[in-house]
Amino acid sequence: MAGRLSGKVAIITGAGCIGPGWGNGRAAALLFAREGATIVATDIRPEAFEETEALLREAGADYWFAPCDVTDSASVATLVRTATDRYGRIDVLVNNVGGSARGGAVEMSEEIWLKQLNYNLTSVFLTCKHVLPVMKAAGGGAIINTASTSGTRWTGAAQVAYAASKAGVIQFSRVTAVEYAPWSIRVNTVVPGQMHTPMVEARLAGQREGGDVAALLAKRQSRIPLPFMGDGRDTAHAALFLASDEARFITGTEIVVDGGMSVRCD
Repeated sequence: MAGRLSGKVAIITGAGCIGPGWGNGRAAALLFAREGATIVATDIRPEAFEETEALLREAGADYWFAPCDVTDSASVATLVRTATDRYGRIDVLVNNVGGSARGGAVEMSEEIWLKQLNYNLTSVFLTCKHVLPVMKAAGGGAIINTASTSGTRWTGAAQVAYAASKAGVIQFSRVTAVEYAPWSIRVNTVVPGQMHTPMVEARLAGQREGGDVAALLAKRQSRIPLPFMGDGRDTAHAALFLASDEARFITGTEIVVDGGMSVRCD
């Protein structure tokens, strides 16, 4: 039986991972490949892709890895041009690059503020800037951008640049969806909540709980109505639906993947 993405070429940014486990990009690359897509995987650090690559090989996936700095327009342009030359088309773009820095408006430096906007929001702008003309010429496509519940509400820590940039991703996606709908290009956003991805152990625990991973996980779980914490696979499944033809009439909206966290009152 054909997969839900058979015959499609999908660019997945941030397909590597900061450590073992299921990051959003790694999970999306493997899931999309299992559903028949040809994967154009990219990450700024080739070494971060090694575990993802091993999983793709084990699955017999059709993939190509290209290092890319998605905050640099020339690097993104080269990726898109090379992918188009190689495969003749780009059907799906999944933007997974992102990360948070702690701090509010007073204590955060201007340098960190600008880096956060560049990393979380400008990266989405640049990939769309270069991919949209390819999709328009082909007569359609699907773009899935990854935001965060931090872009819609307070989620436990002052991380003002991350929150602002992820809110920007949501509105960028909505505006772009309307503009490009006449060419059958759908643009949607997945909004993960407090997921247990490798970022928790590698970075967030040090920022939030002095390196105490268990304490951070317990605090994050306490905000989630469901009795478990999701991971990158849950984000990837939402992205898969939005990339598939099952979502052919869905554009300019968001799927929240947070175990109910953002709708509870306490």
